[in-house]
Formats: sequence, C-alpha cells, structure tokens
Amino acid sequence: MGSEAEAEAVEIVKKPRFLCLHGFRTSGEILKKQMIMKWPDSVLEKIDLVFPNGPFPAQGKSDVEGIFDPPYYEWFQFNKEFTEYINFDECLAYIEDYMIKHGQFDGLLGFSQGLALTKVPKIKYLIIIGGAMFKSPIVAEQAYSAPIQCPSLHFLGDQDFLKQYGKELLESCVDPVVIHHPKGHTIPRIDEKGLPMVMEFIERIQNM
Repeated sequence: MGSEAEAEAVEIVKKPRFLCLHGFRTSGEILKKQMIMKWPDSVLEKIDLVFPNGPFPAQGKSDVEGIFDPPYYEWFQFNKEFTEYINFDECLAYIEDYMIKHGQFDGLLGFSQGLALTKVPKIKYLIIIGGAMFKSPIVAEQAYSAPIQCPSLHFLGDQDFLKQYGKELLESCVDPVVIHHPKGHTIPRIDEKGLPMVMEFIERIQNM
C-alpha cells in the first residue's frame, strides 16, 4: 500500500497547474463554466486550473450578456485598431502579484484577450484559445523579441475573426500544436479528432 500511495503522490505533483485568463468583458467564472461544459473530464482531470478575474470592471457591453450573468471584467483596454493598449503594464503587474500570492503556476491558458500574458516569465507551457499577435509595435517588440520556446497548444476557429492573427502568432512559437475547429471566437468543444492531440500534449508536459 505504501508504494501505491507514493505513486499517487507523484501523480498529484506532476499535474500541471494553469493560470486561466478569461476573454474580454467576461470573467473567470464564465471561462470555468465554458470549459466544464465543452471539455471532457478526461482532459480537465489531468490539469489543475485556476480562474481569476481581470483587474478592471467592464467599461462597456459584454458579448456574453444574456448568456452568462455579470459581473464582467477586462484585463486591459485598447483602441479600435488594436494598436494601442491602455492599462497594459497594470495588467501584467496584477497577474504577477496574483501568481506570487497564489503559488507556483506551470502554465498559462488564455482565451482571446487573455493571451496578453504569454510574456510572463518562468511559464513552462501555454494553451491559447482564439489568440492573436499584439498589434502595438512597442508591445510586440517586447513580447516577440525571442521565439516562444515553451510547448504551446493552440485552438484556431475557422470562423474566428482573429484567425489570421492567430496564425501569425504561430510563427513566433518554436513547436506549436495546432487544433482547428469549425466555430468562431469561442471556447471550442474538443472533438474526437482533437482529443488525442490534447491528451498527447498534456502527457508530454506531465513528463517534462
């Protein structure tokens, strides 16, 4: 029995812990509900997920209003062309402080605006859902000055308005795993084709 207990303890230690960053004008609770609804238990039970809220209350109407209950939050703000960001440094400081207060995180999982924090240091793995490259020259120069070396899993929607920018982001990643889905800018369901790829990615990072 002792050896079995030790084996279980090793399995718990190996479980990768992800900081999950929700989309624009949603919340940590909304992202959690979306993932529970759409991702199979076989995936969710393999990773430890933490869902904080963004630092700023939503400053306008949320796209999920009427679908998910408020409150809604933002990580930072931007202009219509996505070339200028407001409160971006404050956003990074907020996340770094959260990570210090809530223990060690192995990876980041970001949806849409939640992609902002791929540049946080000492992150081993990335899961990026409907993400895109930054368009601000100043931010892009800092974020992509060197290739993203850590293992990364990307979900790209065929109907996502950010699809092209998500493809551009792949060029900054050394060894990305890409899963395409037929939907738009949303948390996708993991189908029979994508599930083996997700499980293989998780097994890979567990063994690192």
